Formats: sequence, structure tokens, C-alpha cells
Amino acid sequence: MTPTDEDLVAAFQGGEKTAFDLLVGRWERKIQGVIFRVVGGREDARDVAQEVFLKVYRGLADFKKEARFSSWLYQIALNASRDRLRRRRGRSYVSLDEAGEVVELRSASPARSPLELVEAQDLSRTVSTAVEALPEEQREVIVLKEFQGLTFVEIADILSVPVSTVKTRLYRGLAELRRRLERQGIRGTAALSATAP
Repeated sequence: MTPTDEDLVAAFQGGEKTAFDLLVGRWERKIQGVIFRVVGGREDARDVAQEVFLKVYRGLADFKKEARFSSWLYQIALNASRDRLRRRRGRSYVSLDEAGEVVELRSASPARSPLELVEAQDLSRTVSTAVEALPEEQREVIVLKEFQGLTFVEIADILSVPVSTVKTRLYRGLAELRRRLERQGIRGTAALSATAP
């Protein structure tokens, strides 16, 4: 049977250092995805993810079992992302080449033509740019809900806010995102699914 995150945390706290490697293997891609969507650059996402897992490693011995490991991990990732954004204020840029990489070719149907793939990448870039332009609070909730698939309760726990606040931020953020995309001639729900991992 596959150990839970909590089993691995307990094993690590009991001296089994390889449990940390299993946690990283399990969470690294999701955490990099969250960071990428909040911060905007693939290199920045890798750097911040390394910082996150270093903080997790250092803090895991003192991790309290009252909290879920995943919530704690997402909190660290969002805080590190916010720190990175604050440090680079004034020099905001996003590589559109990197933003276009959000569309994963492995999930594409083999019947898709090269033109369809290019169009999907263009749509992905447009949506990514629109998401990055949202206020931080709305962007984080959209990333956690729409791209990570977390529940309202999980997001509320991660952000330490009431569920009603999460819902408000999500609906306002999605409405603003829809307005921004419609101004660029993009309508419908296909826009978010185009950038979903």
C-alpha cells in the first residue's frame, strides 16, 4: 500500500530521511505548476520550488500533525511565490515562449494538426498572460481551484481565510479573466482548459 503524506512525514520525523525524497517526488511537479502560474517564468518556478523544498526540509521536523501536509506545502509555495514577485517588482516580465509551454503536447490527440497545436499554444499564452495580470489574491485562488483542482475548503485552509472569501475571490477573478479574454476575442470555457496541465 502506498504511504500517505502523513506516513512519510512521520517516517521522516522518525529519522528516515529517504521519506523526504518520496514527498518531493510526489509533490514537485504540482508545486512547480502553482509557482509557475503565480510567478510566471519557468526558471523562476524552478528556483522558487527549490527554495520551497529546502524550507520544507528544514521545517519538517517541527511540522505539527494538526495541519495537512499538502496545505502546509501550498502555504510555503504561495509565500515563496509572493516573495519572488515582491523582489522583482518593477522588472516584471514573462517569457511568452515559456508561457506557451503550458500546453502539454503529450496530452494532445495524435490527430491534432501542427496548426491546431500552434493555435492551442497561442490560446495558452493569452490565457496565461491574462491570469498573471489579475490581482494576486484572485490569481492564487484561480490557480489552486482551476489548475490544481483543490476544493474550496482546502484553499481556505491554505490561505487561512473563510470559504466564502475563497468563493468571492474565485468568482470575481473568473469574471475579470472572462472580461479580459473577451476583449481579445476569446469566448467560452475552452480558454481555461487550454492551459490546464
